[in-house]
Amino acid sequence: MLSRSQPRILWTHNDSGAGPHVLAFSPDGRLRADLRVTGAENVDWEDIALGPAASRGGVLFVGDIGDNPAQRPQIVVYSVPEPVLGGPGVARGPTAPARRLTLRYPDGAHDAEALLVDGATGTLAIVTKSFEGEAGVYVTRRLTATRPVMLTRAGRLSLGAGAAITAGDVSGDGSAVVLRSYDRAFVFARRGGEPLTRTLRRRPCLAEVDLAAEGQGEALALTAGGGAFYTVPEGRRPAIRRYAPAP
Repeated sequence: MLSRSQPRILWTHNDSGAGPHVLAFSPDGRLRADLRVTGAENVDWEDIALGPAASRGGVLFVGDIGDNPAQRPQIVVYSVPEPVLGGPGVARGPTAPARRLTLRYPDGAHDAEALLVDGATGTLAIVTKSFEGEAGVYVTRRLTATRPVMLTRAGRLSLGAGAAITAGDVSGDGSAVVLRSYDRAFVFARRGGEPLTRTLRRRPCLAEVDLAAEGQGEALALTAGGGAFYTVPEGRRPAIRRYAPAP
């Protein structure tokens, strides 16, 4: 996820099995920060998003939403003020205390790897993962509740067999929404400040790239205007790639 207030900062995290850390990189792959999220645990972190804040900067939302066997009775999304990075060195230490938002699906457990936050309305959306090509869209606007929140099922995406959604993002200007699978990127044009759920009902365009060549790809970050995106696959010392239209 690309920061909107700090130039050339990409936020990401490790998958399950790692500690509750958020990581910041520059697009050339230099580590800028390795910060432990205060008050969080990493059961199966899968996606990160940026939401609005009352003051300058934003809020990082980290989705502990992975559930390969579809057995978790509830999932968690953590939110923490976006850390402000200083000089050229690597920032280390704790973040500000995180808020814990506990969520439940209305129709049983699901595996999910895509977390979207609408900067205009504050809506949080989760898109489930299925190799059969049918993805559910679940939403809530209650981002600061202290008790478990029941998600609302707001739609269904039919993206074709094998299109298991592994990440998603909303551009900084809100004009584009993208969902990716292991090999493709589905781009949705957004009209004005319409709800994300309406945007996701529109027929997407396919980015003309073969993401399967990267390896196990489960991350994507749109640029501010939505005209290009960054990806990074899983693995040791993975490459950060930027895809943009040919000049």
